[in-house]
Amino acid sequence: MASRICDSVLVTGSNRGIGLELVRQLVDSPLSPVQIFAGCRDPNGPRSQDLQELTKKHHDVITVVQLDTISPTSIAEASKLVEAKLKGKGLNLIINNAGVNIPGSLAETGMQEMVGVYTTNVVGPMLIAKDFHPLLCKAAAQFPHQTSMSCSRSAIINVSTLLSSITRCPENFSVSPMYPYRVSKAALNMLTCCLAEDFKKDGILVMSLHPGWVQTEMGGPEAPLTTLESISSMMKVITSLTEKDSGTLLDWEGKNIPW
Repeated sequence: MASRICDSVLVTGSNRGIGLELVRQLVDSPLSPVQIFAGCRDPNGPRSQDLQELTKKHHDVITVVQLDTISPTSIAEASKLVEAKLKGKGLNLIINNAGVNIPGSLAETGMQEMVGVYTTNVVGPMLIAKDFHPLLCKAAAQFPHQTSMSCSRSAIINVSTLLSSITRCPENFSVSPMYPYRVSKAALNMLTCCLAEDFKKDGILVMSLHPGWVQTEMGGPEAPLTTLESISSMMKVITSLTEKDSGTLLDWEGKNIPW
């Protein structure tokens, strides 16, 4: 019998693109999580209209959470809200999807561009992991006789990219220079490795996942994958993750990407 991917999940950057499709497929799955926390910066803004409409259809499952991932105050308040909604239970899964990209050739890139993208793509996921760590620990502890790691127990998935791979950079740099994006996502991978080692003792799985080149506002219309195709494949990977995948970078088909 198929099992639920997890009882509770937080998705950041959930008002559009990959984040919105993640929430949609999670709630539409045969065994939907009991609680889905959809985090976004401006829940009542025009860019969140699709998320709000989805929430109205599934108000018993989806809770929209105001969450600006570069604001420590916003993160702390979101953590308190999620904790209250969980009513003593832990949070099983965090998908750190919120991220930014800007045109990034060397000529176009200065300190402001590098620091701005780094703050969102690296510092944000770090702060999320730090503030929600107690809830993840609580979730892991609710499986006292289980030593293996999984997303149904307790996990963090950081949405990364093939462009973060230092090994693969010579193959694709000329097509996509993107200095701030590449460098920040490479740093995110190191954050993933650090968290994986740090949280191992707590039974929390941490890994990075590349969704592919997807037809989103960030990916553009030329991308070969639709959000539906990308997330459908990502969901299969997410449900199959074990402790051997902690600290790794995989693509949407479960293939390993070299650092």
